[in-house]
Amino acid sequence: MKKETSLLLITWTKRLLGFIAFLVWGYVIFTISQSPAPFIEQAPYCMGSTMLIFALLTAVYKGLDYLISQNNK
Repeated sequence: MKKETSLLLITWTKRLLGFIAFLVWGYVIFTISQSPAPFIEQAPYCMGSTMLIFALLTAVYKGLDYLISQNNK
């Protein structure tokens, strides 16, 4: 695969993954907020899910950045 093509593919993959992560995060937060429990009981689930979703996104971004750096050599 050409360098330009692979860089463009990685860039669009990162954008798509970011958008999907945001949608998943919004769905999870909405689902948690629909619970009849008080906010003090919902907060740990909101914080945990947010940290997990965006930690996974960060890990994938770092992996894709690693591919870009290997591709530039």
